[in-house]
Amino acid sequence: MSSKKWLLLFASSVLLIAFAIAAFNYCTDPFGAFGDRIFQWHAYNFTKNPRVAKIAYLDRHHGAYDSYLIGSSSTSSFPVELLDKYLHASFYNLFMYGADIYDVTRTVNYVVNNYEVKNIVLNLGVLNAEKYMLETNPLTDNLHAKTEGAPLLPFYAKYLFANPRYGLEKLQSRKQDSYLPRVFDVFNVATGAYDKSLRDIERIQDLPAYLERYPVFRNYPYNRYELPYSDELIENVREIKELCDGRNINLLVLFFPLYYEHAALFNYDRLADIYSRLAEITGFWDFSVHPITTDPRFFYDATHFRNDLGRMALAKVFGDETVYVPEDFGVYVTPENARKQAARYRAGYKFDDSAYTKKVPVLLYHHLAAEADGSLTVSAGQFEAQIKALAEAGYTGVSLGQLVDYVEKGTELPDRPVVVTFDDGYASNYEIAYPILQKYGMKATIFVIGASVGKETYKDTAYPIIPHFGYGEAREMLASGLLEIQSHTYDMHQSAEYEGERARTAVVPLAGESEEAFIEALRADFQQSRQTLEKETGTAVFALSYPLGKYSDLTEVVLKELGVKVTLTTEPGVNTLIKGLPQCLQALKRIPVDENTSPEALLKLLQQGR
Repeated sequence: MSSKKWLLLFASSVLLIAFAIAAFNYCTDPFGAFGDRIFQWHAYNFTKNPRVAKIAYLDRHHGAYDSYLIGSSSTSSFPVELLDKYLHASFYNLFMYGADIYDVTRTVNYVVNNYEVKNIVLNLGVLNAEKYMLETNPLTDNLHAKTEGAPLLPFYAKYLFANPRYGLEKLQSRKQDSYLPRVFDVFNVATGAYDKSLRDIERIQDLPAYLERYPVFRNYPYNRYELPYSDELIENVREIKELCDGRNINLLVLFFPLYYEHAALFNYDRLADIYSRLAEITGFWDFSVHPITTDPRFFYDATHFRNDLGRMALAKVFGDETVYVPEDFGVYVTPENARKQAARYRAGYKFDDSAYTKKVPVLLYHHLAAEADGSLTVSAGQFEAQIKALAEAGYTGVSLGQLVDYVEKGTELPDRPVVVTFDDGYASNYEIAYPILQKYGMKATIFVIGASVGKETYKDTAYPIIPHFGYGEAREMLASGLLEIQSHTYDMHQSAEYEGERARTAVVPLAGESEEAFIEALRADFQQSRQTLEKETGTAVFALSYPLGKYSDLTEVVLKELGVKVTLTTEPGVNTLIKGLPQCLQALKRIPVDENTSPEALLKLLQQGR
């Protein structure tokens, strides 16, 4: 073969390989630079590089939005649905990993000049003066060329001819994808925010256990912040303010909450100077430091606060009194109070959760009878002795609705609250427990199995079961104001004895059942349970106790999506409720009470939990 032909063949091969790489990268589009027109797996693309992928996505979907929330990753913790409600808008969370003020300003300019915009909410902080125009990786940490006004050809070429391993990783990840967020797709595409569904159902009640899970709060990293780019921060905010004023766009500036040890690491003189100079340009709401920021349970990690803290912040800004907001949380900063507010970084707050936490024991009963005849049966005499002991010891029965109000609204609970619960909905709850509860003025909650309400046989078969009360009795008990009726599923507490090995005895997948099929079954069952109960009783269904106490992250996430605010297990223990953190109402522990639990032993169990 002649050298000329060899060179031609070589060049053709190189071109073919380059074309194949470009075609593969365009089709898989792992960074979303081309809009991911084939896979449309935007959650994956956002996870790789939200700066690039979100702009490519919004170029095609910006018509669905008229307002934007912009800042670093902590911006995700301000729920856009609340901003939509408060400002009668359609917000998109356009946050970027580690965004500095340069990234923010370029992004604001782009959306204002290319989309219809009514509101801009900036999530800032003094940390925005720590770095400027920093790009650590040209594929994952760069702005879209459109936002910088840079040439598009080299920008797109960079992604067309990137290492194909990125596309291969996307294909492999696609096979591993599931309903719950994975490390490769951590975004909610419709809102632009992180998908924190898993983080928002994790156990947070027990502070020592939380510190074990997140040891960063035990040994907080020391990093001194000198804030060298304070001038750039001020001038860029000025540019954004002038742009918004010139376009008649409403601008809201927030300073996000900081874990108290983080707040102590800044150069104070420069910090105070930033507050003073920024307040001359625009007033802003400051949530950076407050006694509640000493509690690590309000933070996902060392630098990211929980969505519920963001919810409190927005409620404070817009005066929403239906949401619990700690006293003095959030200050509107003006030139007159800027220095005073900056001084709060030196306040030296100490952890104290006594004002916003409460120990609440939950008792678990099932069946009552004249005489105890099984491990789950308590005699009428013993039950009355237990309830009498609680009342005489100063315990007040509270409803699950009161727990919700305590956590969501800050409505106080009595000094010694106790929740009495019954699983299954036996007729004895009406015939024996109800009169005793009335006698001592003790509230209780009964969790009924929908398929068994009013039945004496198993699901209309000939198999006899312990009788269950009907909806007439349920309505009578509800009318007293002492009882709540909630869900124990409609038909996910089946009997293997009567239905065989395919019986669903608890809220868990059947052998060989796919994730999709299980989710569909759970949704259908709870919706049937809720619809039936609400139709028959006229009261809201917002709680579910798990049959056999079995649950998982998946069940918690799905039920929360369905509006279930309280779930209960059979795990023993006393609960710590935390105002402002509704996830503390999920997977509540319960103290099982049986015939052998003397009144004295019951009181001792409750005292140990205090």
